[in-house]
Amino acid sequence: MSLDLRNIHPLSDFQRSAKTFLTTLKDTQAPIVLTVNGKAAVVVQDAESYQRLLERIELLESLAGIRKSLHEFEQRQGIPLDEAFQQLRQKHDIPD
Repeated sequence: MSLDLRNIHPLSDFQRSAKTFLTTLKDTQAPIVLTVNGKAAVVVQDAESYQRLLERIELLESLAGIRKSLHEFEQRQGIPLDEAFQQLRQKHDIPD
């Protein structure tokens, strides 16, 4: 996904018409790039879209961890399950 070049605006425009921009953000759920002195300074997006983005990142990080674990397992770099559980119990002070 890339940014729509039509959604790049000066910060001063955003300040003058904040309510209009907020309505657009909510309606389109597309981020807006705000510039200062002609350079991109911030990206603004609605809260719902931002939450979805965070959820996607969390999912991707989980998938990357699973892939790494599978690779380690295939390379026989893991430890026995009983030992892993024991380490977790000790680390988190969980009784046996």
